[in-house]
Amino acid sequence: MSDEMHKTPLLDELEKGEWPSFVTQMKEMAKTNPMAKDLCAQLEKSYRDKITHWKHGGLVGIQGYGAGVIGRYTNLTNLPALKGGFHTVRLHQPAGWFYTTEALRGICDIWDKYGSGMLNVHGSTGDFVLLGAPTDNLEDLFTDYLNAGWDLGGSSSDFRTPSCCNGMARCENACFDTMALFQDLSMSYQDEIHRPAFPYKFKIKISGCPNDCVASIGRSDLA
Repeated sequence: MSDEMHKTPLLDELEKGEWPSFVTQMKEMAKTNPMAKDLCAQLEKSYRDKITHWKHGGLVGIQGYGAGVIGRYTNLTNLPALKGGFHTVRLHQPAGWFYTTEALRGICDIWDKYGSGMLNVHGSTGDFVLLGAPTDNLEDLFTDYLNAGWDLGGSSSDFRTPSCCNGMARCENACFDTMALFQDLSMSYQDEIHRPAFPYKFKIKISGCPNDCVASIGRSDLA
């Protein structure tokens, strides 16, 4: 990979000011990952052209699953690192978003091996979102995650991965065991989470008290 970075004057504007910038994080990853480097160039061009340069290139996923991977293809021909696809992978998150540092390091090590290294923790649905994997790496990526104890989350028109607050584990206001309900729903609806069968997505978010820390009333179909 060439050490020369793409010129991104519009993205550079987003690094100004007192607040942290996602652009700074993208550029840091771009120093070692060619996919992240070319992503910076594509985003710069999208800002300049005022249109997206992602296109729908067909179906992509893991054998036996109908969800968990969201296809992303570029329509630009001068970004070789993105030609193989820049797909989004969703991992089913644990109840209450409790992770050990060992678990997080394991997720990141596998992702650095197969993908762009960029993350969205957590997506609006709740899943642990991995941004940017080429098509040829998807099966090996999934196998490594499965062997490490992780599974894919929901996407598209299916029963989306439930999410919950940490409830009785940490909060004195919890009125019931949110994480137990999360686990029960996740295990009971595995087929609906992994194989879309609905005309539209369906989300369940579980709040343990009226404070509604997971915004279940505003961001789910069943609260």
